Amino acid sequence: MLEIFQYQFFQRALLASVVGGAACGIVGVWVVLMRIPFVGVAMSHAAFAGAIFGLLLHIDPLLMAVLFCLASTSLIGPVADRGDFDPNISIGIIFSIVLGIAFLGMGLIRGPKTEALNFIWGNILTITSQDVLLLVAVAGVVVIFLSLLYKEIKAVLFNRELARAVGIPEKILFYCLLFLCGTTVTFNLNTIGGLLIFSLIVNPPSAAFQLTYNLKTMYLFSVVFAIASCMLGLFFSYFFNVPSGAVIIIVSSCMFGVCLIISPKRRVMNA
Repeated sequence: MLEIFQYQFFQRALLASVVGGAACGIVGVWVVLMRIPFVGVAMSHAAFAGAIFGLLLHIDPLLMAVLFCLASTSLIGPVADRGDFDPNISIGIIFSIVLGIAFLGMGLIRGPKTEALNFIWGNILTITSQDVLLLVAVAGVVVIFLSLLYKEIKAVLFNRELARAVGIPEKILFYCLLFLCGTTVTFNLNTIGGLLIFSLIVNPPSAAFQLTYNLKTMYLFSVVFAIASCMLGLFFSYFFNVPSGAVIIIVSSCMFGVCLIISPKRRVMNA
């Protein structure tokens, strides 16, 4: 069993599990506490649509995925603010647009669609050293952003209107949080896949939310659950030859189920 750690592809996958899981765990807390769980769905499909058109136009798919994701992120906040409705409505609007673009792109691809389908399902065992470096960079930016602006982010997560009232530039912070969520989703396309990454953004922080009232502890638990989900999915994928992305999501869902059952919050509510 230990010989698998000698393979470079497994070492890369293991490192991607740690840094990718950590980034997803952190931004997932923002998504859950801001009550915009479907932002992961919208961003993953925006990134997928960008990757598809990158293939069609013979441009780096990852670059196009980032550009599409940034464009979608830049629209979610302004559309919600301009329309004076809940961000989830604007997320639904953006999601419907990028979903149509993604399927249009799939229809325009001639011949085998294997490369395009890889962006849907992902495979953590096939990522390259460049993918790992990008994941490390994104995770580093997320951690630094959280460390420097922890109190301000906490205020925005609690109540955007109150944060604005005390002089915090909540709109800029909110847009930055959306941007980092989108970036994290984009660079995890190759590990989890566009259809599944949203679950890794939501399940670990939701599980962590069941176990604690403390925000810092929630960040910690969310990161641990996300990393554990990725690593267990990686091992199952290697030993049983099953899709890694699917197993990662199943593991994270099981973790949430267990945390929901043993949740002290649930016992208090029942009491």
